[in-house]
Amino acid sequence: MLSTNIEYLRAEIMDVLRMFGAEEEDFTHYFSAACGKFFNSIEYRGNFYDFEEEYKAENELIFKRLAKRACKLAFYKVLSDAKNLSLPWGALTGIRPTKLAYAEINAGRDFKELFNKLCVGEENTELIEAILRAQKGLYKKGGQDVFVSIPFCPTKCDYCSFITAPLKTTEYLLEDYLKCLVKELYGIKPFIKNLRSVYIGGGTPFVLNISQLTSVYAAINAFYDHKAEYTVEAGRPDVFTEDKLKLSKDNGVTRICVNPQSFNDRTLEKIGRKHTAAQTLKAYEGADKFGFDINLDLIAGLADESVQDFEKSLDTAISLAPANITVHTLSLKSGAKLKEEVKKLEIAGVADMIASSREKLTAAGYEPYYLYRQKYQAGGLENTGWTKKGKACVYNIDVMEEISDNIAVGANAISKKYYGEEDRIERHAAPKDIPSYINKCDRLMEERIKLFGRTASN
Repeated sequence: MLSTNIEYLRAEIMDVLRMFGAEEEDFTHYFSAACGKFFNSIEYRGNFYDFEEEYKAENELIFKRLAKRACKLAFYKVLSDAKNLSLPWGALTGIRPTKLAYAEINAGRDFKELFNKLCVGEENTELIEAILRAQKGLYKKGGQDVFVSIPFCPTKCDYCSFITAPLKTTEYLLEDYLKCLVKELYGIKPFIKNLRSVYIGGGTPFVLNISQLTSVYAAINAFYDHKAEYTVEAGRPDVFTEDKLKLSKDNGVTRICVNPQSFNDRTLEKIGRKHTAAQTLKAYEGADKFGFDINLDLIAGLADESVQDFEKSLDTAISLAPANITVHTLSLKSGAKLKEEVKKLEIAGVADMIASSREKLTAAGYEPYYLYRQKYQAGGLENTGWTKKGKACVYNIDVMEEISDNIAVGANAISKKYYGEEDRIERHAAPKDIPSYINKCDRLMEERIKLFGRTASN
């Protein structure tokens, strides 16, 4: 168990302990600050470790941020030495490494120096550097993005933590949900001033029928200028139809996500998917015919897959030559069936899978353009979006770097108001539970007016 004299450091320390599988071990920690220095003293396995580090902090917020960083690094060094183990991201536990890199650059510092101090592996530092290069010309503060939540799926995958449930058990809520969603969409029109992208996500948006999709598209067209990027995370191949693809094209959609996760039928069956690899190829062919930019999602570490199994899926995805390929590392998430069955992901070869994806995608002409990490992620690894030159998804960049207003509608949608001069975010979250969202729809619209009715980002 962890004993510390500073409670606001506990969560940060636990993140590091979790990475090493040391959550249940005994640690005594004492933190202090004096004369421009942080002091971290740690007792572990009968040994005592002392660390000191100089700091400069203009205010309490920066003080706490730097204190957390120094504390995490101290624990990382203790555990790395004790367990003779180096982690790919070192003491860096945040979900947005690129955001930290930008903060260092904006402060006139070389982010690589900080990453080196935090023991981040050289390959990952180079990966972040490549992402910053790919984002040049697209990284712009102060725009607006719209997110539309469709939290319905044909079935629920074992690793999924979203609020979605099989449509057969939630279909009775669908019409009321869409009425509220459409009302919200018409209600955000006054806020739209500098639209960069629209993203319809899920769940599985293509689980909607033609009439239902038409109503959603019509509400979006009330503010969509047909110039911004427009993505539909259409989702699982078993819900694709030519009519839905044509309707999407006719309504200005520019980008479609096809989410196979794997091209191995045995894996798909194990994780609760009700489609085959052949259906994915057919769905891709149908979307490609309409000229969409297409993203394919793959997950490393699924259902006892070997490195060779994963590479088969990766090679298949590359052979299709989509605009984007996103490679996720399997993560344990609260609310997912997988987390009920497994406490910690120990997946043989997952690091090799990610290393292979970097090598193969780079060789095929793709470049990494956004990245994020999650707690309880296998191997302490990451999720990376890869793109062909000039095909990067604006929405993914804006959301990951938190540099724009995100006007989000629907259940479990989190709106973010970006204040550029202060470089800070205010959030507004809708209920995760669909019945609660429906009941609170009008109140949510009023609360959004209070947030976005102020001076909009420009």
